[in-house]
Amino acid sequence: MAYEGYKMIVTSTIWQPHLPISGKSKYKALAQAIRDGIAAGHLVPGMKLPPVRDLAFRVKVTPGTVARAYTLLTEEGRLRAEVGRGTFVAAGRAAKTERVTPLVNLPVDAVADFRSSRVPDVGQGQIIDAALIKQGESHRRRHINYPTAETDFEARAAVASWVDQARSGGVEPESIVLGNGAQNCCILALQAELSGQHPIIMTEELGYPGTRHAARLLRAQTVGLPMDDEGILPEFFRQACRDHGGRILLTAAEVHSPTTIRTSLARKQELAQIARQLDITIIEDDCHTTASSDIPSYRSILPDQSYLVSSLTKSVSGALRFGYAIAPVGREKELRQVAQSSFYGVAQPILDLCHELITSGAAFEIRDRVIAETARRARLAVNALGAWDLRWREDAPFVYLNMPQGWRASGFAMACEKRDILIKPADEFALPNCNAPNAVRLAINTCASDVLFLKAMSDLNHLLANPESLIDG
Repeated sequence: MAYEGYKMIVTSTIWQPHLPISGKSKYKALAQAIRDGIAAGHLVPGMKLPPVRDLAFRVKVTPGTVARAYTLLTEEGRLRAEVGRGTFVAAGRAAKTERVTPLVNLPVDAVADFRSSRVPDVGQGQIIDAALIKQGESHRRRHINYPTAETDFEARAAVASWVDQARSGGVEPESIVLGNGAQNCCILALQAELSGQHPIIMTEELGYPGTRHAARLLRAQTVGLPMDDEGILPEFFRQACRDHGGRILLTAAEVHSPTTIRTSLARKQELAQIARQLDITIIEDDCHTTASSDIPSYRSILPDQSYLVSSLTKSVSGALRFGYAIAPVGREKELRQVAQSSFYGVAQPILDLCHELITSGAAFEIRDRVIAETARRARLAVNALGAWDLRWREDAPFVYLNMPQGWRASGFAMACEKRDILIKPADEFALPNCNAPNAVRLAINTCASDVLFLKAMSDLNHLLANPESLIDG
């Protein structure tokens, strides 16, 4: 299929590139046209591009198509987005063009974006603003020098009061190391544990794309482990340890992304026994867990060999970038040294802010609201899509949808995009050399309003029932 060239008006410059779209998504073709315009000098550094809606109207595509093109080029370094001002052609040499799947996508009000799992807006912005004002009026004079183990102690003590002590295996402030979000803390734990010229990270064969990013940064190889409804299959874990010599298992056992699978206590105990026998360190990424759980963490089951990593991102606010790693018993000094070598420490204003939010009770109040809102959105999704093969939990911020006959996940994602609905096919979660199920993940705590959310759910239901819609439009 081929389309005629788009006409684009960019700050008094009329630009009419010819776009050979054959075989490409419209947003990719639009992105390529902008690249060509930059290369040809028609779009110069500092030039402002039209707003998403305006450009969509002019080139006769959906706002979602333009938003994805802008996001792609911003990630490449060719454009820059300025909050409240718009999107501009970036100055200087463009970044490398290799396509890397982003971990976070900027929300666009006109698009139902179900790709990134976000914390819902439950009024925490005003609460955080008030805490910042209180912090600014305290005049503690702690915001000049580097953070240290002494100045971050209050925040670590607050985290110890925040976590479920029974589930985490008993936590003292001394065993906690703070970082800039759960992803950062996972990387710190991996840095503390990986060794050798060819380090191995064992993990679920389907999981958070950040694991691939972390492995790439650390020049480590990932080995995918198959799962069933109770978690990682023990026989494959044992075999992978022997075949690959891996010493690290990185797992999301409580709320697995994208499937929502929860590893059972019996399965955890079996996997922990193998880890004990083969001297494997377990890093449990607990970032999606917000509600309480009656299943203990690996650190509780295997305290000398397990890390528990989480953050305030999914329960309070993603803007804080405040995470923590609870180290195995006796190994906190090594982890703290890695953190200090990487970035000295979390910024003191963030430490003091998060201490205030937790000790005042505000963070607990926000978390309760987030849990309730997540459950409400999950029920809305199930009411709309419950007739399909849907895996869901009220305490998970996403649902996992297996495709019905007639749909492939990639084709379904393309059909959704035409309707300004953005989703993630399962292949975006699959490790290299691992097979991806024919399924998609929908992050239900999208920034969309209820009106947009429910319309998108209705459109998804209609698409699922009509596979021929793939060729529509």
